[in-house]
Amino acid sequence: MWITNSGSGNTILLLVKTDTAAEPRHKGMSLLIAEKGDGFIVSKKLEKLGYKGIDSNALTFDGYRVPVDRLIGGIEGVGLKQVLGGLELGRINVAARGVGIAQAALDEAVAYAQTRKTFGKPICEHQAIQLKLGEMTTRTYAARLLTEAAAKAYDRGERCDMEAGMAKYFATEAGLENAIEAMRIFGGYGYSKEYNVERLYRDAPLLTIGEGTNELQRIIIAKQIIARNPA
Repeated sequence: MWITNSGSGNTILLLVKTDTAAEPRHKGMSLLIAEKGDGFIVSKKLEKLGYKGIDSNALTFDGYRVPVDRLIGGIEGVGLKQVLGGLELGRINVAARGVGIAQAALDEAVAYAQTRKTFGKPICEHQAIQLKLGEMTTRTYAARLLTEAAAKAYDRGERCDMEAGMAKYFATEAGLENAIEAMRIFGGYGYSKEYNVERLYRDAPLLTIGEGTNELQRIIIAKQIIARNPA
């Protein structure tokens, strides 16, 4: 389920249980290069609230066979480790997208607040709007710094699951919160397709779910801070 671009693409990485007797259950998995062919079925396109620039699909495998030379790394049983090895980079990637949505929402809101007028003056001069813009700006800057710190740690080759988790958690929540606040600043126009704000509002929630939910990120952060600071 939820396999990105599997409708238009012709190859995926497929994590499978190659040793069905292996215990615990997460052992005995291998990562295969799976190309479309007999038995590889794109069974359903999943309609989404947002993120319509990519397709997401359900896949079904019926009598599908993969040649042995398509085993990633040439060793069975290390597939889960290979997949988990990409999570730090993946979460930094999602964090960067959260920063992008937060910044876009802020930019839209700042521009609109200076042109939209109520009671004879631009709404950016009303304290209620200034409070929103102040929060949105601070969230955006903080999200960018957390994401940059995680990316630099990854580039140095350091373990950075906590840093990536913090960046992913905070930046995606910042994107979601800024999108909602931008919609409120725009009022009714924020809910229309005339402006980009409604798209940001639809795209932002996925980032808090994908690449590990933000609830999971908080658990990872807590476990890592304890492990790094034993009493």
